[in-house]
Amino acid sequence: MKSGLSKPRLERLRGLLEANVERGDLPGFVALIHRHGQCHVMVGGTLALAGKERMQRDTIFRIASLTKPMLAAAAMAMVEEGSLRLDDPVDDLLPELADRRVLKSLDRPLDDTVPVRRPITLRDLLTFRFGLGAVMAFPARHPIQKAMEAAGVAPGPFGPTLTADQYMARLGELPLIHQPGERWLYHTGSDVLGILLARAADRPLADVLQERLFGPLGMKDTGFCVPAGKLARLACAYRHDAAAGGLVCLDRGKDGRWSQPPVFESGGGGLVSTADDCLAFWCMMLDRGRHDGRRLLARPTVEAMTADQLLPSQKDGAELFFGDSKGWGFGFGVTVRRTDPWETPGRFGWDGGLGTSAYADPQEGLVGVLLTQRMMESPRPPRAFTDFWSGAYQAIDD
Repeated sequence: MKSGLSKPRLERLRGLLEANVERGDLPGFVALIHRHGQCHVMVGGTLALAGKERMQRDTIFRIASLTKPMLAAAAMAMVEEGSLRLDDPVDDLLPELADRRVLKSLDRPLDDTVPVRRPITLRDLLTFRFGLGAVMAFPARHPIQKAMEAAGVAPGPFGPTLTADQYMARLGELPLIHQPGERWLYHTGSDVLGILLARAADRPLADVLQERLFGPLGMKDTGFCVPAGKLARLACAYRHDAAAGGLVCLDRGKDGRWSQPPVFESGGGGLVSTADDCLAFWCMMLDRGRHDGRRLLARPTVEAMTADQLLPSQKDGAELFFGDSKGWGFGFGVTVRRTDPWETPGRFGWDGGLGTSAYADPQEGLVGVLLTQRMMESPRPPRAFTDFWSGAYQAIDD
């Protein structure tokens, strides 16, 4: 079957992505567009600025928050097995979160609290409604923001440097910002969820993901660090520095943070992967839980994961992430209203803060993966993302 994508328009898209590299906006990229069993590949730029090593299809990237959907899929596999339940309290596995106090309001001192109304559940962690997360105020001005930073548990581009037990102990000393189930707050739920899965399985999170996802999907280059024999394939990561007038190195390849196993295996953003490994995961999700004839997740499970699980009131304060067109499922952003040509209702996926983006569109039968290594400057999609997604959808020709 043909992909139903226009070759001239795909070439136009390739040119748009290459222009991002030529302008110095990106060091390089790998992009895959998969439709009707056909995969279109675009690769450009270098592993490092001013470097000679060209990006390749198997280049390894820090996928940042694209970790979150993979973690959620492993969690739902454990729900299907019966080792976890969506609406059971997590107190037995995460006693640090039992009997929490809740701030009266975001700007109040840490001791100005009320009792928690109910226990935190797995559903709360998956939907980012457990009560703690990123507060989008920069620089940090609220007492809880400053306390999270001081404790080493604030969200950031790199995972915590604490052990999982240390992380939970420090998190457990802080009040919640909102009552469980009340409001969506980004990121922290995934790091806590990763610890929950590891404790439930009594195994490292890397082993949990390998057994339930990476092994069955053939994701041979995905993990929390890069083995020595593969480090030459790891791209450098960059951020934009206005004072420097361009991109500056954030993390090196061969001797950077991902060259050694981490102290903390971050379910919120700790994985490295390749475009093809990511594609295997997203195609499985598009196929409602099946991969090469094997079922990893039940169809109803995938449908629940990729449906908006939030009430309008629970999205208050999340406009930077959702605008007026998106919601959140179990670990996935979900499009609920078409405001751009590529925003098909039912489309699901997410972006990673180090310059990664992946979405699946059941209506169009399309999966796209774009991997770069330029840190995003806000939750708003950068130019390379909008170039990629607008160009991919403009190429649809059936």
